[in-house]
Amino acid sequence: MAWIALIAAGFCEVGFVIFLKLSDGFKRLFPSIGFILFGAGSFYFLSLALKEIPLGTAYGIWTGVGAAGSVLLGMLFFREAKDMRRILFIFCIVAGVIGLKITG
Repeated sequence: MAWIALIAAGFCEVGFVIFLKLSDGFKRLFPSIGFILFGAGSFYFLSLALKEIPLGTAYGIWTGVGAAGSVLLGMLFFREAKDMRRILFIFCIVAGVIGLKITG
């Protein structure tokens, strides 16, 4: 169950970063509310995961899922650069997350 909570925390992290972008500096109400909800969800699920998963492993995976997911969604929805170097480094993040899971 802790691993499911950790993945949910990572997805919520992606959500709160996307809503932060959409909030336009907290000038738009609904994206600002989305930011708060996803941010709270991210920390809540992370706190659940930390009951069973070591801190370093959980934090690394949480930030890895958030970073990789945010970059991918930025490329898909916000017209950010889609060059091969960025994709290569996303795979590096994913490989690191997998490594942490295997050794954790």
